[in-house]
Amino acid sequence: MHGPSADASASAGQRELTLQEKRVLIAAISPSLRDPGAAKYRWSKISDVGDGAVNYCAMVTAKSPYAAYDGLQAYIAETKVVGGRVTSAVIGLIAGGKDISIVRTMCRKYNLDPEAAT
Repeated sequence: MHGPSADASASAGQRELTLQEKRVLIAAISPSLRDPGAAKYRWSKISDVGDGAVNYCAMVTAKSPYAAYDGLQAYIAETKVVGGRVTSAVIGLIAGGKDISIVRTMCRKYNLDPEAAT
């Protein structure tokens, strides 16, 4: 049988973001940062399951409006995929410091891991 299985769809079907898709995510994340031009992004792969709403988790090293969150921060965003590409994104949550675990927990609900970002 050659049909997709639940295990195969969870581990397969991921791809790297294009430069334009990274720009879409940066535009969504930047308002949550102090000095967004100095931010250093670590990118995860994104699910390649087709068009619609796709959750995405990754990391950014940046200054936060909240000093306790400065440095490495995890985020979850909901992206809109049209024609197989991310066309828009809305940040769901971004947090660093002791609250980074909240984002990690949210990401795990979608089988995503911001720690996989490189």
